[in-house]
Amino acid sequence: MKKVLLVRLSALGDIINSAVVLQFIKKHHPNTQIEWVCEEVFAPLLQNHPLLHKVHTINLKKFKKEKNFSLLVQTIKKVHSFGEYDKIIDMQGLIKSALVARIAGKNTHGFDKNSTRESLASLFYATTSSIGYEQNIVRRNSFVVGDALGFNIDDSMLLHKQKVFPSNPYNFKTSNNIALVIGASWESKKYPKEHFIQVCQLLREYNFYIIWGNDAEKEDAIFIANNAKNAQVAPKLSLKELVDFISNIDLVIGNDTGPTHLAWAQNVASITLFGPTNERMIYQTPKNIALNSPSSVDIFHINKNDFSIKEIQPQTIANKAKELLDGI
Repeated sequence: MKKVLLVRLSALGDIINSAVVLQFIKKHHPNTQIEWVCEEVFAPLLQNHPLLHKVHTINLKKFKKEKNFSLLVQTIKKVHSFGEYDKIIDMQGLIKSALVARIAGKNTHGFDKNSTRESLASLFYATTSSIGYEQNIVRRNSFVVGDALGFNIDDSMLLHKQKVFPSNPYNFKTSNNIALVIGASWESKKYPKEHFIQVCQLLREYNFYIIWGNDAEKEDAIFIANNAKNAQVAPKLSLKELVDFISNIDLVIGNDTGPTHLAWAQNVASITLFGPTNERMIYQTPKNIALNSPSSVDIFHINKNDFSIKEIQPQTIANKAKELLDGI
């Protein structure tokens, strides 16, 4: 295998959970040139990665928003110009990602029609892999890539992985540091800010840094910091700075969203809180655990109006945090 293109356009957490495959591709095919195509907004996370030869960007989000036909034509021409590949692997399994893969070349591989949410995507692949959609997302990503390239990524490899992204030291002025990730793509995935305050109060011996990604999240972060003496608002972080920040923290507690998933990627302890989604979205390890609400989740029909995450008790989170930190 000489040249491989990986297709994972979005979102941040999904790209993080997909990028673990890079180290295993290089282990089994050390001379392979790996390239990646993603949405432009997420490119900084992947650019200059030592295992990637090139990162290609597109902006389908902008096209969807503006309905600009000339932008679509430009995007198609750009994908056509990427070059030739021995294998193009779609790790996303949506019609849009499958189309991008097929425009990039004919040697496409992806999930079969029974293994993805948008079964029509399978029509654009030359070869396919079969793995249940209900399976863990990291295992799915690993399986489709390994299957395409002729090797197996097993649980032992995932448990003993190297950190996924290169990182630099981060100068924390305190020790015993916990990051709170309070944002999420849907309101129902967000743990109540009042409950996060209680978590901080139950863990008084630790220092909390509250990560935020937009103005609304910053307001919530300020609210938490104003009501918990051991909490402070983290600075505004670029994607690269976020990697450094998370890589040097002791524990991450947060919602089902990208920065929380980054902890697992960087081999940092984490507690991920789930309400309308469940632990399928993370790869659990002895130091990366899920806490689920009492809700019964149907991953084929996600209920975005399920606010049961608020039923996870702050004391439960605090107890698990102490267990993880004592273990470290």
